[in-house]
Amino acid sequence: MINKRVLQMLAIDPELVHRVLMEFLGRETARFGFGRAVVGLSGGIDSATACALAAHALGPENVLAVCMPYRTSSPDSLTDAQAVIDQLGVQHKTIEITPMVEPLFAGQPEMSKRRRGNVMARQRMIVLYDQSAAWNGLVIGTGNKTEILLGYSTLFGDSASALNPLGDLYKTQLRQLAAYLGLPEQVIHKPPSADLWVGQTDEQELGFTYAEADQILYLLFDGRYSVEEVVAEGFTESLVRAVWERVRRNQYKRLMPIIAKLSTRTVGSDFLYPRDWGT
Repeated sequence: MINKRVLQMLAIDPELVHRVLMEFLGRETARFGFGRAVVGLSGGIDSATACALAAHALGPENVLAVCMPYRTSSPDSLTDAQAVIDQLGVQHKTIEITPMVEPLFAGQPEMSKRRRGNVMARQRMIVLYDQSAAWNGLVIGTGNKTEILLGYSTLFGDSASALNPLGDLYKTQLRQLAAYLGLPEQVIHKPPSADLWVGQTDEQELGFTYAEADQILYLLFDGRYSVEEVVAEGFTESLVRAVWERVRRNQYKRLMPIIAKLSTRTVGSDFLYPRDWGT
C-alpha cells in the first residue's frame, strides 16, 4: 500500500542532508584523529551513497572503496561498483573472500544459506577493518534506518562501523539523496540485495517492500503512532504487526553487549556519558 500523505512526510531536503552529512563525516573523522575512510562497496545504493558522502567530505584521494566478491556474487555487483568508483574517483581495491570462507563451508556441509550469509558478512568486515589499519582510515557504515530498525543486518558484520552517515535515513529517503548526488541510474534502481546467494533480494526475505516498511516505521517511530493508529491509516494489521515484531525482536542488535553489574560504576549502566572524549 502507498499512503501519499506519509510519503510526503518522508520527503527530505537532499541539499541540506548532503551538507549536514558531509560536515558530520569531516568533523567526526578529524575528532578521532583520522583524515581517511574505508568503505565496503557492493554496487548497491547504500554503499554507493556512503562512498559518495565520504568522497565529498574527505576528498576522493582519501577514500578507499573495497569490493569483496564471493564466487556466486552477481557480475553486475562489480560492474556497478566500478561505475561508482569511476564517477567518484576514489581509491579502490578488490579482495575476493571465496578462499577465506570456503574452508569453513566445506567443514559444515549442513550450513544453511543464512548461516553462510552471516559468515560472508562477518568476513567482509574482517577485511574492512584490516584495510582500515593498513590504510589508516575509519570504516564508514552503510546501514540505513530501515535496516537498523528491522534488524536486517548481521551483528558484527555489515552492522559494524566507526561512523555511519546513513543510519537516520529511511531507504525511501536514501533514494532521494542518491538521486540528488547523481549516482549511476542502475545503482539507484536495482532491486536491493545483500548478494549473499544467487537470486537473493532484501524484500523477498523480509516479506514486504521497503516502501511499505518505511511508511509504517515512520508512523510508529517518528510519528509515535500506536499499531492501531497505523492500521487506521489504511495498512493491514498483519503487515503492521509483522514490521513491529521485527523491530521488537531485533532490539539486541541495536545495543552494545549488556554487562553484568558488580561494581558501583558499571560501563553502560552507571558510567554513562552523552559521548566520549575523542582523541
